[in-house]
Amino acid sequence: MWTYQHTDFDVHQIPALNDNYIYLIDARHAPILAAVDPAEAQPVADACRILGRPLTDILNTHHHWDHTGANLALKQQYGCRIVGNRQDADRIPGIDTELEPDSSWQLAAESHDGHLDVQIIDVPGHTLGHIAYLIDDALFCGDTLFGAGCGRLFEGSPEQMWHSLTRLTRLPAATLVYCAHEYTLANLDFAAAIDGDNPELAARQKRDTAARRQQQPTIPSTIGVEKTTNPFLRPLDVEFCRNYARRAGIAAEPLSVFTHVRASKDQW
Repeated sequence: MWTYQHTDFDVHQIPALNDNYIYLIDARHAPILAAVDPAEAQPVADACRILGRPLTDILNTHHHWDHTGANLALKQQYGCRIVGNRQDADRIPGIDTELEPDSSWQLAAESHDGHLDVQIIDVPGHTLGHIAYLIDDALFCGDTLFGAGCGRLFEGSPEQMWHSLTRLTRLPAATLVYCAHEYTLANLDFAAAIDGDNPELAARQKRDTAARRQQQPTIPSTIGVEKTTNPFLRPLDVEFCRNYARRAGIAAEPLSVFTHVRASKDQW
């Protein structure tokens, strides 16, 4: 378990399954301990025991089993509240609180004044009901934005995913990106194949490779790092967009380039 400090809370990062990350949002001024996308129950229970705190909430970004698989077991064990997108409520096991996309919400404990302010960001593409949670400078984005990657388009269109990704790029550069999978090195290999002249990409590849050799996570990243090195965000760069489009024989506009990059990654 790795821990990162924010102004009013800590984030505990827990590995699960083969390459998943579960996050625990641990409030400092309220009895709140919330799990984001719990794929497995035991790693969460182990972390709760270490922290000496019961789980109070589960925040789901989308309905896939490797994000909701432990919902019911943890709810049975702790009586925790399960939160998710109102539009996807019929696909999220055990949901109690249905959130409206693109709204504000307070993650609060019963009988306590303390809370954390949460922005619910609508980010369809990977699935139609995918949402992200923004708390202060921490972005919990599930499978929308990865380290040097983005989620496959299982339900949404390239247009939807591109719109979702560009929304996230408008967040401050220092925003920490807590995504749900450790896919970074494979994504960087692909990125190097299409953006090999990018010095920031080369530096990131060296840095993240060293981290994995030491069994350290490459996540969290930041919005700033992703904008300069993530091949799915690089269409925002005019020069990259123009050069890639010329090589691929497509229109030199961001959506066309993103669509081609996404299709190429699917065949990688």
